[in-house]
Amino acid sequence: MELYLLSDNVDTQVGMRLVGIDGSIVHTKEELHTEMERIFENEKIAIVLITTIALNLDIDYIYDLKLNRTSPLIVEIPDRHDSVNIGEVINQYISAAIGVKV
Repeated sequence: MELYLLSDNVDTQVGMRLVGIDGSIVHTKEELHTEMERIFENEKIAIVLITTIALNLDIDYIYDLKLNRTSPLIVEIPDRHDSVNIGEVINQYISAAIGVKV
C-alpha cells in the first residue's frame, strides 16, 4: 500500500517526499486527469492525497471519482495557505454522497 500526493505547489511535494510520499505537481485540468489515469494504473497506490487547489482544478471530476471508485481512496488536504474551511468541504462531500444537504 502506497500513498501518493497530487499538489499544486512544490513546497508541499517536497515536504511529503521528506516523509516518503511520492507525488506530482498539477496546474491544469488536463494534467490532473492525466495523473489520475496514471495513478489508476498503479495498483500499489491505495491513498491519493490531493491539495485543495489541485482538487479545485476539476472538483466535479474528483468528487465523481470519490463517489464511484472504490480504490484508491482520495483524501483532500488543505493547501499551504489553508484557504479553505475543511469542515465545509466535508459537509459538501457528505451532501453529495447522500443527496441531502447537511
